[in-house]
Amino acid sequence: MTYDDPNWQRPQPGGEPGPAGTGEAVPQTGYSGPPPTQPPPAGWRPPTYLQPPPPRQLAPQDIDKIEAQEKDARTLTYGVGLVAAAVMVVLSCLLCSRVLF
Repeated sequence: MTYDDPNWQRPQPGGEPGPAGTGEAVPQTGYSGPPPTQPPPAGWRPPTYLQPPPPRQLAPQDIDKIEAQEKDARTLTYGVGLVAAAVMVVLSCLLCSRVLF
């Protein structure tokens, strides 16, 4: 595959053309890489005076009680959804009957 279009060709070694219409050449500069890094000096961290307390023990959980509460919540959610669906069906039937009759 060759690219004959001059826009896709590499610039000449003398530099790439400058901004359109200026006729100037921009000198090529190579990327020399990131600047060198220096390791931090010894003791660069601030001194620590306070030690945090150890983590507290979590409260014990009653798994059976949690499961029962989740079951009750699921039942309530389904009940509310069924009531809402029933209301929507009744309203839809009323609106359709008004349009047809």
